[in-house]
Amino acid sequence: MIVTLTDIACLRGPRLLFERMSLALDAGEALVVTGPNGVGKSSLLRIVAGLLRPSAGRIERVGQAAWLGEATALDGDRPLIEALRFWARLDGGVPEPAMDKMGIAHLAPVPVRYLSTGQRRRAAIARTIASGASLWVLDEPANGLDTEGVARLAMAIDGHRAKSGAAIVATHLPLPIDGAAKLSLDGLPA
Repeated sequence: MIVTLTDIACLRGPRLLFERMSLALDAGEALVVTGPNGVGKSSLLRIVAGLLRPSAGRIERVGQAAWLGEATALDGDRPLIEALRFWARLDGGVPEPAMDKMGIAHLAPVPVRYLSTGQRRRAAIARTIASGASLWVLDEPANGLDTEGVARLAMAIDGHRAKSGAAIVATHLPLPIDGAAKLSLDGLPA
């Protein structure tokens, strides 16, 4: 298994978002998490990525996790290629193939601050692709993307899974991820 959650609970302030949640993802698998705002999708993903400790239970993860949240996490003053190379040096990856996959290679010399919302989102996805992490944890990855960007994102996730990676994705938008398991947080305690 790439990641296993056993009987986890999440408290945010005094509010219990969920409890006794268990799930596991193995190589090649994907999980799509849905539910209304405030039900705990992002908190669950932060727990999976190791950014938030569960209030109860345990998490086991094999390998690295790549987090894609709301923030792009790219230096706005640097040209896109330099901003991505910064992360690639830390992760041991190469950004150019990831930029090609996301259709942004032509933007390599453009400072990140001049990119549109969708272009910045594609760049953040390219950073995730280039990370080499076995587990991708993607919180609303399709936000700001056009139809082509969503298609490229879905192809990137499928390609990652085909190379023994796994992905957990929280989304409000339809995202075509073949064979993904579904988890709706609708019925859990709020």
